Amino acid sequence: MASYSRVLRTVLREEAFYFFTSIGNYTGQSASSLDEFLQKIKDVDMKSLEFHLFREDFEKWIAQTLGDNKLAYEIKNLRIQKVVGNALRDRLYFIVSRRLKELKSGSTPTTAPASKERPQLPVQ
Repeated sequence: MASYSRVLRTVLREEAFYFFTSIGNYTGQSASSLDEFLQKIKDVDMKSLEFHLFREDFEKWIAQTLGDNKLAYEIKNLRIQKVVGNALRDRLYFIVSRRLKELKSGSTPTTAPASKERPQLPVQ
């Protein structure tokens, strides 16, 4: 299980999340922490949010780099529900904001409980 500090830390530039609108089309935006990621959700091009959601990039970065399987699972649900447009921006912002508050208050575990209904994301 990842510690709160691991999930909330600022990562090195090489580990940051870089926002693209398509393969090879960098937006000039990146996030090196969950706090910064939350702020970028408000500003980044909608095409970038949709591009990364459906490629599973958000859930992979959050699970593998930050170590937060619970948040990655919640984002996976947005992808499965095929949320797009302003609804995607709003729901993604809400989910990440809520999770940040949980982590900063120390009130919940950092990983989703393992069960048949909630499979863990594979670690690559």
